[in-house]
Amino acid sequence: MEQLTREQAIEFHRSKKWQGWSDGAIVGFQLFQELLCVPFDVFHAATEKVLNRSVWTHEFALNHDGLIAEYLGQKPKPSFEDIMNLIPEEKRIVISV
Repeated sequence: MEQLTREQAIEFHRSKKWQGWSDGAIVGFQLFQELLCVPFDVFHAATEKVLNRSVWTHEFALNHDGLIAEYLGQKPKPSFEDIMNLIPEEKRIVISV
């Protein structure tokens, strides 16, 4: 997929061409772009619907390739432990209630 330039990504965002797209179309486009072209909240919600699970914010930065593999059906859904282990242990704070 051709990567949009910074200027093109900004213009695409401002144009709101993504409005009215299906969740699958949003994820299929944005997941493969290096620059954010769709508002993050829209992309995040669409990703959760398409992958049929909660997607933690840090997964977009620390497991981008894993999200792509899951989207393409090449990898199963991660466990909660897998998702937590994306965060380096020294940076984790877990609070039990």
